[in-house]
Amino acid sequence: MCGIVGYLGKRNSLLILLEGLKRLEYRGYDSCGVVLSNNEEIYLYKKVGKVSELEKEVKNKNLDGNIGLGHTRWATHGGITENNAHPHYDCSQNIFLIHNGIIENYQELKEKLKKKNHNFYSETDSEVFAHLIEEYYKNNDFENSVLKALKEIRGNFAFVIFNKKEKDKLIGARFSSPLILGLGKEEYILASDPSPISLITKNVVYLDDGDMVVVDKNKGVKIFSFLNEKEKPLVIYQINWQIDDIKKENYEHYMIKEIEEEPKAVFNTFYKRLNFERLETNLKELNEIKEKLRNIEKIVLTACGTAYYACLYGRYLFEEYLNLNSEAEIASELRYRNYPYNEKTLLIVISQSGETIDTLEALKIAKKRNVLIIGIINVPGSSITRLVDKVIYTQAGPELAVASTKAFLAQITSLVILMIYLAEIKGINLKNKKQIFEEIKIIPEKIKEIINRKEEIKKLAEDLICFKNFYFLGRKFQYPIALEGALKLKEIAYLHSEAYPAGETKHGPIALIDENFPVFILAPKDSVYEKTISNLEEIKARKGKIILISDEAFEKADYVFKIPKSLEIFYPFLTVVPLHLFAYYFAKILGREIDRPRNLAKSVTVE
Repeated sequence: MCGIVGYLGKRNSLLILLEGLKRLEYRGYDSCGVVLSNNEEIYLYKKVGKVSELEKEVKNKNLDGNIGLGHTRWATHGGITENNAHPHYDCSQNIFLIHNGIIENYQELKEKLKKKNHNFYSETDSEVFAHLIEEYYKNNDFENSVLKALKEIRGNFAFVIFNKKEKDKLIGARFSSPLILGLGKEEYILASDPSPISLITKNVVYLDDGDMVVVDKNKGVKIFSFLNEKEKPLVIYQINWQIDDIKKENYEHYMIKEIEEEPKAVFNTFYKRLNFERLETNLKELNEIKEKLRNIEKIVLTACGTAYYACLYGRYLFEEYLNLNSEAEIASELRYRNYPYNEKTLLIVISQSGETIDTLEALKIAKKRNVLIIGIINVPGSSITRLVDKVIYTQAGPELAVASTKAFLAQITSLVILMIYLAEIKGINLKNKKQIFEEIKIIPEKIKEIINRKEEIKKLAEDLICFKNFYFLGRKFQYPIALEGALKLKEIAYLHSEAYPAGETKHGPIALIDENFPVFILAPKDSVYEKTISNLEEIKARKGKIILISDEAFEKADYVFKIPKSLEIFYPFLTVVPLHLFAYYFAKILGREIDRPRNLAKSVTVE
């Protein structure tokens, strides 16, 4: 979950490191630090808080060095202090490193090292690795010291390591935590995701689990497995992110920028994959597994957080249109279950980053059982994309706010396209096929219409700002959207909010309803509209304050936000938008850190 970046080249590494950390800050923002070196000096600076605080600290110090490490932390082991901030170093202050992940056996190693007179200054697991390398470095072989140390640790990790005695060299290693190498002209950059790499190059090498990379200013790049010590060839890819895609532009927050990009995310995800004249899909990426897909009898979807709600949507979608047994599973639970996969099961894994650790681990278990696996992922080259059988890339573009918005819309768009494709290859006569194609084509405009009314949602947030508890209710396709609305309010406003299937209210939750407990009810004119309105009546009878999101007016609601009419499967594309906007404006009025909410990180890469 931490952000790491290492640079070796011809430029001032400090400028690269600071800009890289700004782009990685969504991965953790408890503390941060940099270390850099020229041929004579080592400069190490750490700060509690945001990268901007570190930038102020070093701004006027005229620091220079063509090699360096930078880190922004999401605390795991040890409190939020400068001592616990990265980079960490050994007793002699020769070995410096940055780390993302968890060393599970660090206590055992720490005790052994203490007995060998190593002194520790932090509470972290990460510092242990610096001392472990130092212990082996007594033979003055830097690469071999790192290799031996890697074989002693257990857990998931990405490291970038610098040795003061070998100032023309960086070493990186990864296992179940992302690390990418960028290849520039006479310069190199290692980072935990592509955003800092695009500062200097589009040419990248995605490191695999067990990879160790040695970047030498004079000798170039060498990659080998620290598991079997066999050298590997460089496989170079190109990232397609533009620097402008990552800028906040004139928006106050990334989150509102990304909400306003939701129509574009939906359009970009479908427009090359649907033939509107022939009413056909164009999912070339799945053609190689077409025969296997034709024979599937069950679909399992898995993810975490907001992506899991996309899975729930997909479950309803596949059951409704394909009459296929479909299940949505939380990845952090699925990975610990003895799930009964078989050769006719399709596993769909969904992740914005492609690095979500629980989803990744659930995927690895299924892969060992020879399950057919499709990934719906936003980041090309990420770990999940390299393990699944095939990938459907969402086209949301970089999403930098911690709370996911446009990526969710791109994910459910991908599921609709996949549903149509499966119907085609299975020979299923898709009901409302023409209407589905007609509606998805104009959905971006309908989303834009809602966004253009954002002042109405802002006013609603102002009217409800005194309330501390909220319910979100929906049935069928609207239940995942209720969950998403409640999660967004938790994530960025820090409020107690709960979501239930609307039919469950009278089985317990209605006991909490009174005039101080506002309820968002998602009730478009779909197949369960009347049932949901009955739940509205029950809540109103108990003096609950009702906010109705619907394409129908209803006089008993305290507030109605009207959405455009649509097909049942596309109503979630519309009802989710005002919920994203409401959470944003509510948090803004409360003065919350919207893009960087407390205790959270964008990409959850540790258990």
